[in-house]
Amino acid sequence: MSFEKILIANRGEIACRVIASARALGYRTVAVYSQADALARHVQLADEAVCIGAPPSARSYLNIDALLDACRRTGADAVHPGYGFLSENADFAEACAGAGVLFIGPPAAAIRLMGSKRLSKIAMQDAGVPCVPGYQGEDQSDDTLIREARRIGLPLMIKASAGGGGRGMRVVDDADQIAAQLKSARQEAKSSFGNDELILERAVTRPRHVEIQVFGDTLGNVIHLGERDCSVQRRHQKVVEEAPSPAVDEALRARMGEAAVNAARACHYVGAGTVEFLLGEDGEFFFLEMNTRLQVEHPVTELVTGQDLVAWQLKVAAGEPLPLTQEQVALTGHAIEVRLYAEDPARGYLPQTGPVLDWRPASGAGVRVDHGLVAGAEIGSHYDPMLAKIIAFGDSRDEARRRLIRAVEDTVLLGLDDNRRFLAAILRHPEFAAGRATTAFIGSEFAGSPALAEAPVADHLWALAALLQRHAGDGWHSSALGTQPVVLASGDQERTVHLQGQRVEDLDVRLLACDQDTLVAEVNGVRRRYPWCRRGDTLWLQDGDHRAGFQARTHRAPNALNGAGSGLLRAPMDGAVIEVLARVGQSVVRGDTLAVIEAMKMEHALKADCDGQVDAVNAAAGDQVKRQQILVTIAARE
Repeated sequence: MSFEKILIANRGEIACRVIASARALGYRTVAVYSQADALARHVQLADEAVCIGAPPSARSYLNIDALLDACRRTGADAVHPGYGFLSENADFAEACAGAGVLFIGPPAAAIRLMGSKRLSKIAMQDAGVPCVPGYQGEDQSDDTLIREARRIGLPLMIKASAGGGGRGMRVVDDADQIAAQLKSARQEAKSSFGNDELILERAVTRPRHVEIQVFGDTLGNVIHLGERDCSVQRRHQKVVEEAPSPAVDEALRARMGEAAVNAARACHYVGAGTVEFLLGEDGEFFFLEMNTRLQVEHPVTELVTGQDLVAWQLKVAAGEPLPLTQEQVALTGHAIEVRLYAEDPARGYLPQTGPVLDWRPASGAGVRVDHGLVAGAEIGSHYDPMLAKIIAFGDSRDEARRRLIRAVEDTVLLGLDDNRRFLAAILRHPEFAAGRATTAFIGSEFAGSPALAEAPVADHLWALAALLQRHAGDGWHSSALGTQPVVLASGDQERTVHLQGQRVEDLDVRLLACDQDTLVAEVNGVRRRYPWCRRGDTLWLQDGDHRAGFQARTHRAPNALNGAGSGLLRAPMDGAVIEVLARVGQSVVRGDTLAVIEAMKMEHALKADCDGQVDAVNAAAGDQVKRQQILVTIAARE
């Protein structure tokens, strides 16, 4: 099991993370990249790098032949799959073995068993692991599923047996909807995973999502490293993760840990894995699934145990015993992680694309940022919109929470929208601060948060942008004699700011100093620093978890902006057109869906923003389109 050079079959922050631990242990590393990732950070960090294909994942990061060819060309004798992509693909693990390349992960048989929710649940029941009452039988006929659903009762959870991420999953509260929801879940499962098998379970109301980190070696040792609480979720996607769980005491940790170890032993597990449970309000817990890979949220376990889990993976793969026994595992302090996404929560979490103009991850005591970003990178539509993970550690949960809020707000990301305001609001919410958040939190207690609405651009940011316009020059400069009107646009908003020397009329705002990336200003007598940058005709400013981009409009003709109601339907991000419903000459009303595009694994409907008649259609199904490209033009009805 000896190896010297590791190919990382992944991209982004996890590829960078694996490279760091591999290098520390003396291994050479090989990065792979699609044509879209040629300048990515993981490519720059590795010893060698190989382009494996075009941007679509199916032609690059999911292309097993291209990955094994990269191993052959570089002499890589081991592969680390990271998470996502092929990390839980048993065929890939077997293909690596067939090519004489060590797969750093569990045996293919364990991957295949735990990849099926139906078969894994049967195996867990046989191993004595608590499971949610339900149906996971081979008979998948509609009659049987409907009969079993009525036996289980409401609320009912329908799940695709294959895959994850919330696809093929439905919660049913109305018995009359069982048949329709079964059909819908089956269709989505078939489309997403090529497998339409379903399982049925009793829905556990307001549970916590608590998972146990397990590790096994080739000598038969299996231990756990405590739990992580991943209850704060949106559409079954984790948003905040922490260790230890505020709902788990020593006795419950021991019971859940024992169940997780039994689950791992049942499939002869080797390497890093996670056994996920639903934890009820009464302390009862049920097996949910097992992830046969390293988890996105592994850093919180590393911080509270003081261990490097990627290093553990490499040592186990080399045939070494686990570094610790169960009795030696100790949890110290508290760690919380949030996922930084290129998305706009105020617009239905719409994924965002565009350039990373400035990137400055937060730092300081107890702060860790895992990322794959470099300034100048282009965030496209081909991959998941997660950009980085921001993690904080503290002696207590509240110390970790305070440090994380500061880290979220101090992280500088300019050039495209992100979810930092949303994350900071979650961390500040009284329900989360008290440790009471369940999987229902975002849809219930957090539902009315201002962070889910578009934030108006603050007056002082308009003022600072106008002052910077004068300071920056190169098209942003105009005479400073007398009162100077400066017209700015930010998104669909336009405003005129009147400058008087170094001040702003009617506002107590002064620009005190400015360098290439930070300005110092006094606002209402309070002096603060503001990150900023300028690219082309747009100037970006950040104030904590708020940011705004401004364009100079002083010398532009009136009505140059095309805002809401313009009749111009633009692509909200780079993506692929999957359907065009508009026809030239068609009469439409505001709200009609005229096209659908797919980007970052999500579909987005483009709707008419005014009543009128379709004047032009500039796209067809299958087209790749760029952000802000005009797809449909409507002649507005008077």
